Amino acid sequence: MMLRERVNEDMKSALKAREAERLATLRLLLAAVKQREVDERITLDDAGVVAVVEKMLKQRKDSVEQYEKAGRADLADREKAEMAILSGYLPQQLPDAELDAIVTAAVAAAGAKSPADMGKVMAIVKPQVAGKADMGKVSALVKAKLSG
Repeated sequence: MMLRERVNEDMKSALKAREAERLATLRLLLAAVKQREVDERITLDDAGVVAVVEKMLKQRKDSVEQYEKAGRADLADREKAEMAILSGYLPQQLPDAELDAIVTAAVAAAGAKSPADMGKVMAIVKPQVAGKADMGKVSALVKAKLSG
């Protein structure tokens, strides 16, 4: 089953089970997917849907930080609940050892010697780990390898 179909089925089951919060989150996700499809005049595959989920997760993460700074724990908790629901649609995350091996191989393949070569390394790593690892974490790992 395609990821988009799974989200649709989960939305229907949330509607039947009267899970208002889950239903609202899944509707937001489907609206974002449809919006991207209309904007780009394409039909998203699983990778495209994962990219939408990642973008939404990043937005929620930023919102949580802002709400916590403003002392709005109620709104931060709601965003965290949405993050938990959205995270269920991401592929299994790569273990740290495997991620480290991918980055090391990419550094060698790119012939990178300094932090100035970070773009070359990220261009190699990104397609391999898209949706399977936090890109902030990947970026920090690449930077550490090139600095050390």
